[in-house]
Amino acid sequence: MTTPLYAIPGAPATSAPGVTEAAGVAPPRTVAQVLAQSQVEAVLDELDRDLVGLKPVKQRIRDIAALLVIDKLRLAHGLAAATPSLHMCFTGNPGTGKTTVAMRMAQILHRLGYVRKGHLVAVTRDDLVGQYIGHTAPKTKEVLKKAMGGVLFIDEAYYLYRPENERDYGAEAIEILLQVMENQRDDLVVILAGYKDRMDTFFQSNPGMSSRIAHHIDFPDYASDELMAIAERMLAGMAYRFAPEARAAFDEYLARRLQQPHFANARSVRNALDRARLRQASRLFAERDRVLTEADLTTLDERDIRASRVFAS
Repeated sequence: MTTPLYAIPGAPATSAPGVTEAAGVAPPRTVAQVLAQSQVEAVLDELDRDLVGLKPVKQRIRDIAALLVIDKLRLAHGLAAATPSLHMCFTGNPGTGKTTVAMRMAQILHRLGYVRKGHLVAVTRDDLVGQYIGHTAPKTKEVLKKAMGGVLFIDEAYYLYRPENERDYGAEAIEILLQVMENQRDDLVVILAGYKDRMDTFFQSNPGMSSRIAHHIDFPDYASDELMAIAERMLAGMAYRFAPEARAAFDEYLARRLQQPHFANARSVRNALDRARLRQASRLFAERDRVLTEADLTTLDERDIRASRVFAS
């Protein structure tokens, strides 16, 4: 067999997943049997439980999982042998859950036998592209070696291509990625992520990359009520809560912040809560002689929210 130009050491030869069954174990014949053996449904349930909103995204992930389950049943009947293309593109604004969904996708692929390890390696251009001749190939291949057996998540992938800079080495990283995405797709799934308009431009400039992406999933922005639900989940996870007046104030904060630039959905919510916790800590710190109750230590009040500069405008 001819060795691929950019073969990654340690990666197995191409083979269809799930063909070889454990000795003495009959291949699955029903969807229920595949789900029971793989425990994939538990990952899908976690996705529903842990992420607010994102209904179209969750449905697409369920559709992909359903395709892979049926594909395993087809394999059991000898109806297919080729590994399906599973490379994906996640588009949307920051803070819409793309990395979290990629992690869940890695778990699904692992449990169904499409990748060996099921880990996620998240990178940006700086992790792949060198600054001088001969630097990019080793960097890119090292990242690919770490990602083999799992999912490689490339955030802001459009920065790999900079046609305005003749001395840019991003094209070399793209060439290596393209080779590996095609020749070793049985052991690595690549997920590209970024703003939709920029990813569209990237694909227009790189038709080879576009042809290798089988699934395009768009992540919508969160509505204000979803952002409030996210905030309350985040606080609960840190053993905090809103006082009733603070919750109303944060609802007003969100309405104002959504009208301002550079809003990053759940990421901006987390940052706002971190600043509110700082204000609460400073407020309690100033009351040095007061005995602080558990309620004092776990409750954000209205002052902690309204001290934000968002209310100054």
